[in-house]
Amino acid sequence: MSVCESTQLKAFNTFGVSAYAYHICIATSIESLLSIWQEAMGKHHPILLLGGGSNVLFTENFKGSVILNRISGIEIKESDTAWYIHVGAGENWHDLIIHLFQKQIYGLENLALIPGNVGSAPIQNIGAYGAEFKNVCEYVDFVELRTGNSIRLMADECQFGYRDSIFKHKYKDGYAITAVGLCLNKVWEPKLTYGGLAQFSREDVTPEQILNAVCEMRQSKLPDPVLMGNAGSFFKNPITSAELAQQIKSEYPDCPQYPHNEYSVKIAAGWLIDQCHLKGYSIGDAAVHTKQALVLINKGNAKGQDIIALAAHVRNKVAEKFNIFLEPEVRFIGSEGEIDAVECIS
Repeated sequence: MSVCESTQLKAFNTFGVSAYAYHICIATSIESLLSIWQEAMGKHHPILLLGGGSNVLFTENFKGSVILNRISGIEIKESDTAWYIHVGAGENWHDLIIHLFQKQIYGLENLALIPGNVGSAPIQNIGAYGAEFKNVCEYVDFVELRTGNSIRLMADECQFGYRDSIFKHKYKDGYAITAVGLCLNKVWEPKLTYGGLAQFSREDVTPEQILNAVCEMRQSKLPDPVLMGNAGSFFKNPITSAELAQQIKSEYPDCPQYPHNEYSVKIAAGWLIDQCHLKGYSIGDAAVHTKQALVLINKGNAKGQDIIALAAHVRNKVAEKFNIFLEPEVRFIGSEGEIDAVECIS
């Protein structure tokens, strides 16, 4: 356990929003995590558990203790048919993929360059380019902070959905993810259903080619948070009725749509925003990215309230044009903890 000298949160959120906490501590083990949490509880402080800070927006200063989960470690086991990887929640997600590639362990390439740490992956059920975390998850380990009890949920118990899991609901407050278990088949099968990956042939494509293509696509559309503050995709792709989707498709034949189930369809949120001609639109130092409308950026000194105002404007414009109400994928953090993001921009 260590305590940061600064209480400035700017370095711990990829949006680069300036906000302060009462104090910031780093947990490198389950024991230190429990110790910090119990000490903060004893002082009746609000507590925020933070991984890579890649999916949060600080709307104001945080009046409590921020605990940075930096539990590390990668253990690899194998059977005749699969690789089993146990990974500490504090490991960087993309670095994990590169580490496994160096050992010729494949299966995560479609999820390359998703920012953040491993512990956040199951919460959001991260996904990209036709793949989702739930497809490679074997289990998730977490701890009940009040009692110190460790719990393991197998993948089918995690209630994974689109950008959703049990860790956003039943195990949201008072629990911390400490590790995840991944299962990657030794017989590698490429996922080529999405966009630019369809150019490849299943017969001769290599994992390296997919990894490189995914990285190139993400880098061409998504700004590097080190250079320009952002949290990646700001809004979820909306799931609409098949009737509304068909109505939009008849008017806009190029609208990207993906079947969700027999009654509903997922529509690309970035395309909807783009049709409202909002690329480059700004409020203060918050702006819609010029290359990818799904990304809201901090041009330098954007406040949390600037980004909220911009998100509300985008939501209203899309609703006016398509009768679809976008929901943020990013978590909004107020002075005492997470607040309702939809309510903030409604």
